[in-house]
Amino acid sequence: MRTHDSDGSTPDSDPSENETTTDADLVSTSSDTDLPSQSSTRPSADPDQATESQSIEEMLLEFDEQDGLIRDRSLLDPNYIVAEDRIVGRDEQLQEVTKMLRVALGDNRPPNLFLYGPSGTGKSLITKAVCKNISRICDSRDIQFGTIEVNCQDLDTLGVAVYELAQQAANEAGVEVEVPKHGVATKEKWDELYRIVNENFDSVVFVLDELDMLVGRRDKQEPAFSRLLYQLSRAGAADELTAYLSVVAISNDTKMMEAVGSRALSSFTPEDVHFDDYDANQLQSILRRRQDAFHDGVVEDDVIPLAAAFAAQTHGDARKAIDLMRVAGELAEREGDDRVREEHVRQAQDKVEKNRVLEVVRGISTQKKLCLYATAAVASETKDGTARSTTGYRVYQYLTESIDADQYQQESYVNKMKELTTYSLVDFERRSHGPSSGMFLEFQFGERPETILDTLREDSRLKMVSDDGVTSVVRAQLRNET
Repeated sequence: MRTHDSDGSTPDSDPSENETTTDADLVSTSSDTDLPSQSSTRPSADPDQATESQSIEEMLLEFDEQDGLIRDRSLLDPNYIVAEDRIVGRDEQLQEVTKMLRVALGDNRPPNLFLYGPSGTGKSLITKAVCKNISRICDSRDIQFGTIEVNCQDLDTLGVAVYELAQQAANEAGVEVEVPKHGVATKEKWDELYRIVNENFDSVVFVLDELDMLVGRRDKQEPAFSRLLYQLSRAGAADELTAYLSVVAISNDTKMMEAVGSRALSSFTPEDVHFDDYDANQLQSILRRRQDAFHDGVVEDDVIPLAAAFAAQTHGDARKAIDLMRVAGELAEREGDDRVREEHVRQAQDKVEKNRVLEVVRGISTQKKLCLYATAAVASETKDGTARSTTGYRVYQYLTESIDADQYQQESYVNKMKELTTYSLVDFERRSHGPSSGMFLEFQFGERPETILDTLREDSRLKMVSDDGVTSVVRAQLRNET
């Protein structure tokens, strides 16, 4: 076993991450007998041989000529900004966000907002929809309004986040960023962001999605998202910005504000808007308002209730419900069916769950597999299906020792688990069970932990680990939790 201080010490090695298909591979494949030559692409008289004798071009054109079931695929994209009449089950939140941001129409500064709640509950959708309408009205009033949106899940440091804000502001304004991404102090990036905003906008709303993921360097006294909030919220008071500025912080972590430093909290002072899970009836309404993504009459009556019921079982996630409809429609199209039926939804449920778990799990690095295995093993033994980061890390240590793998410190274990939240495999909240226990993250899985464990056991290295041994270690660690 080898111990490393950070992820940068030794890169994770997983052959599945390095496999690529080159043009040469495709050329060599086409020269084999698996694909027919151009002279042999004439359709066969035998229907059973027809598919085998079709060229790629003929198959593409055949699909192009088919009458598809899906008319507008954008409506089956969970990230697509739909019209107001398609936003369902969020009347209260829509009114709150609209009323607080609408002061931008009078060329005034809107208040800061903190939108929190589970994934797939409409936080980003509503913010984007409101800002899009504000922008349209401001244009008619000759007010230069801008929405500067970044997703913080892939941003490592405060400096990277500030540059990304400057880049998005420049894109919104149609100008260029005049400082490099690397090799300059963060202060210069802040100055560039302020310059772009001051020269191009009267009012801006910064939308910081998944803000809690911006942790930054651990040697700092407070997380990077706290320092970002502090700088943005005090910029106007310090006369660094002449434009009105508002910050909309979005997080799945209901406890995020507890980690914000006192200085940032006093200057940020947001209005809170809570988003709870969708229930099955709300999910049905969401899907019915997107049913026109399909051609008339092709979706059978039991399809939407079933898709909504499946999605309601996993935290009321609207994204999953929409994905189920999309996959069910695509499966029906591929099968040449003239309707989307209940069996297509059931196939889609299996496909979405297996694809999301199996394919993601199979493709991640060995170190992430070890972290995920340890955490899922803990969650499978708790009554509520959750796992504390402190307990999961001790099981991770046992796993690395069992297979003589590199062992990282707890910080890296937590970071790798956070990265896995981007696949919607796992979510987390910050918790504390009193002064003696300290702060920790509590992980909860979107799918059954046992499904993830079964998939991870397909890895040859993890097959070496005794299931009984892991269970024994997990139960011992759970007894030691304070």
